[in-house]
Amino acid sequence: MTIDYSIIVPAYNEEAMLATTLAQLRKAMATVPLTGEIIVTDNNSTDSTAEIARDGGATVVFEPLNQISRARNSGAKKARGRYLIFVDADTTVPPALLQRALSNLESGQCSGGGANIRPEAEIPLLARGVVAYWNFLSRTVGLAAGCFVYARHDDFVACGGFSEKVYATEEIWFSIALKRLARKHRRQFRIITKPQVITSGRKLVWYSYSYQSILLLIVFLLPFLTRFKWLCAYWYKRPKQ
Repeated sequence: MTIDYSIIVPAYNEEAMLATTLAQLRKAMATVPLTGEIIVTDNNSTDSTAEIARDGGATVVFEPLNQISRARNSGAKKARGRYLIFVDADTTVPPALLQRALSNLESGQCSGGGANIRPEAEIPLLARGVVAYWNFLSRTVGLAAGCFVYARHDDFVACGGFSEKVYATEEIWFSIALKRLARKHRRQFRIITKPQVITSGRKLVWYSYSYQSILLLIVFLLPFLTRFKWLCAYWYKRPKQ
């Protein structure tokens, strides 16, 4: 069977949210005429993530090294589709968004891109400001949020995939590389503003605004620090529930 597109979901201990994410993906996939597959990269989980992924009809790839970029790349290596879509395990992709992304890629004029984001639940005012600022930056500068990245498979490979030198912000470096390649081939890098991808926004609730502000400042001013995993705990550790 010919596979037109592959949806790749990196997952580390995501048993609480993965089943819902996969079910929503299946609903969205049923609305497009192309044939797709779902690949879940089990990033060395200690819970039932892999079992839930298989029960949800996904192909499971195991990646032993706990690193987001490596998990994304491991899933991409098993992908059979002409197009790749990377979705986080706490994310809902509206059918119209999947349709729009695939339409962009099918046009032959687009190498890939991302989407503006919307938190699933109500979040505090300051957190809403953070999301609004990111969406503005995303659409004006052209940066894909990690929860939804789409690309032609051949262009993904040509870019070298997601950088495994960093433990966070890999989607930023990939966006820069993909935009550069798109210009070379006279194609576009497109951020989809509507519909938005829906994310749980859980980190905005888990961590204090002062901590997040300091972290963002460090990342933007000293991006090389993302090469050290111990400085990227925000992306890898969760507070006790």
